[in-house]
Amino acid sequence: MAISEKVLKKRGRKRESQAIWYLFLLPTLLGVVCFMLYPIIESLRLSFFQSNGTIENWVGLRNYERVLSSATFWNAVYNTFYIGFFQILIAIPLGFVVASLINTLKWGQNLFKVLYFLPNVTSIVAAAMIFSFVLHPEMGLLNYLLSSLGLPTTAWLTDPATAKWGVILLAVWHWLGFVIIIFLANLQAISPDQYEAAEIDGASGFQKWLYITIPNMTGTFAFLFITGWIGALQRFSDVFVIGGAGGSPARSLQTMVAFIYERGFGGFEFGIASAATYVLFVIILAFTFLNLKATKLKI
Repeated sequence: MAISEKVLKKRGRKRESQAIWYLFLLPTLLGVVCFMLYPIIESLRLSFFQSNGTIENWVGLRNYERVLSSATFWNAVYNTFYIGFFQILIAIPLGFVVASLINTLKWGQNLFKVLYFLPNVTSIVAAAMIFSFVLHPEMGLLNYLLSSLGLPTTAWLTDPATAKWGVILLAVWHWLGFVIIIFLANLQAISPDQYEAAEIDGASGFQKWLYITIPNMTGTFAFLFITGWIGALQRFSDVFVIGGAGGSPARSLQTMVAFIYERGFGGFEFGIASAATYVLFVIILAFTFLNLKATKLKI
């Protein structure tokens, strides 16, 4: 009888201990419910209503029809994919080459890691403002350097033909450090035995890089490719700072998220904005699934 009382007391103390840990988790759970779960459900509900934030009318799938038939929306889709494609096309190969070069250094690796990673920890808003100054058509540093060398200058952020490339340069500069750090971490995880065996067989440095390093990095390439696209499809802050919600000049910088912001907080068309949000969600989900299939990456 005494043993059973001790067991019951022990179980009671264990339950009290667990209850205390659940109390510590409660603020986080409330935050998830209030700031993630509720907005997701409310946005889905609003996508079936014509709403200005005060008055709501049920319209069914009409908001989705308006979004999918909007030339402005499809222009935003094109801009999003265009900027994202060239950002990834430039940053991943360049990051791999730079990481491979840093990995061969006998000293100074940490210094180069810090130098290349600094842009990534810089606020994207601050970085966009700096690039707005650097790429200014009249007072910009880049055009000043080009004119000093006798080269033609470019209206980087005021010409629709070149504005996207101004944002691509910013995106590559800001993301490159992250790409390099990820590549370096995986390069240093490759077993030295593979390189020693190849060296015994008479392989050159380039052959070892081509036949050992690159095959061992396929998972890293896939990870950066997928996460890069997910981030690119959600692009907003940099294009908003440079071109506003309308993506000036001539909507050449308006992305899908900027379209959602413009319709929701600019035009108070919350039903349209919510429908566009779920179209974007489906695009990201489908694109991620296709990438996973194409790269055969197991998560």
